[in-house]
Amino acid sequence: MTKAEFVVVANRLPVDRVVDAEGDESWRTSPGGLVTALEPVMRAEHGAWVGWPGQADLEHEPFDHDGTHLIPVTLSADDVELYYEGMSNDTFWPLYHDVIAAPRYRRVWWDAYVRVNERFAKAAADAAAPGATVWVQDYQLQLVPRLLREARPDLTIGYFHHIPFPAYGLYSQLPWRRQVLEGLLGADVIGFQRVADAGNFARAVRRQLRYETRATGIRVPEPDGSTRVAVAKAFPISIDAESYVEMAKRPEIQARAAEIRESLGNPKHILLGVDRLDYTKGIRHRLKAFGELIEDGRINVEDATLVQVASPSRERVQAYIELRDEIELMVTRINGDYDTLGHTAIRYLHQGFPREEMVALYLAADVMLVTALRDGMNLVAKEYVAARVDNRGTLVLSEFAGASDELGTALRINPHDIDALKDTIVRAIEMPPAEQGRRMRSLRRKVLDNDVAAWSRSFLDALAAASHARRETR
Repeated sequence: MTKAEFVVVANRLPVDRVVDAEGDESWRTSPGGLVTALEPVMRAEHGAWVGWPGQADLEHEPFDHDGTHLIPVTLSADDVELYYEGMSNDTFWPLYHDVIAAPRYRRVWWDAYVRVNERFAKAAADAAAPGATVWVQDYQLQLVPRLLREARPDLTIGYFHHIPFPAYGLYSQLPWRRQVLEGLLGADVIGFQRVADAGNFARAVRRQLRYETRATGIRVPEPDGSTRVAVAKAFPISIDAESYVEMAKRPEIQARAAEIRESLGNPKHILLGVDRLDYTKGIRHRLKAFGELIEDGRINVEDATLVQVASPSRERVQAYIELRDEIELMVTRINGDYDTLGHTAIRYLHQGFPREEMVALYLAADVMLVTALRDGMNLVAKEYVAARVDNRGTLVLSEFAGASDELGTALRINPHDIDALKDTIVRAIEMPPAEQGRRMRSLRRKVLDNDVAAWSRSFLDALAAASHARRETR
């Protein structure tokens, strides 16, 4: 196999496997900002992407798809249960999201996590050309940077953490806290969504490993007695904003937005929530605030409808099973108490939709509610802003979402403060068009200027600078 100069390592491949009625296999490019952002780099560098194909026990030879060499990593059913559903999503996910749900620490999960990370690291090391750049993605693969550096010290290694990194008081609960920090410090550049996340990481390194940290640099000892500097800083991720602008201008999508309003009974105000069904997203807080506004008489169900899209997520994890039951019970109770024959208080949709339908929903919605209790970024907020080519609509945005650092003219809220959330929803509904326009134009400038291509460029530029600095010190 020809070795690649640029290798991405992620839990999933950038394609989905499709098998037709005749049993013939094909691969379809997955939707998502990361795939879009890296596609030009992958093509230009004849890059390779290492990842799981998304199906347990599927063994598949490397193959080319749309200009990228794909290297599938096989995961058994046990691997999926222990490494992915267990360690990644029942330990790291709740711990890194401020213990909104209690993380569980099981040694058998950790053993599987180590084993799978070793498998990913070996696949990446085998794929990379001498002196290549390898970019590792997210919390499922936190040990890969160090494993790669040990196997291939010639590589330039980057790592991006797509979710929050917790404060030390929470992180210190992790039994394998040192191993994870050492794993991440195998990278030359460690990227985070927020400045606060990078700061939390640096504090954990100081407390646990006693390494020197200055500004964004961490001095990491090497086996030969020398030291190198790993950069840990914020690179806030974004979206392919122009694609949302293009879709929002299409007449058929604008017509679909009008159809959506019509199907909801043409209320004066449509409020929208779009989330994975996850306890970090604050869906319960949003529903509680909306239900109380109707109960208080501050919102009339004839005039306002909340559309809640909750796409299925981790449906075999117990915390998610319980969350779905709780949310659906809340929706049923509110609708049972306040629906009329012509209007529904909450239109609840437990399903995913294609991007075109989502853009139509964004255009139909007068108010976008992002009430996350903790979120690395929340790209839905940026998608809503990009789609509002009419410079209308109001974004209500949790201060605990990474997007709030950038989107300063949104209406910021603390979702735990239900009374303040209710007041902000009313303010959003009643906001005059001139104020909507002023705020939305500012939001749109930020999102359009800082798109996902700018994000990938900034990270790769930092990696190139780190590589140059390392060569200079040899």
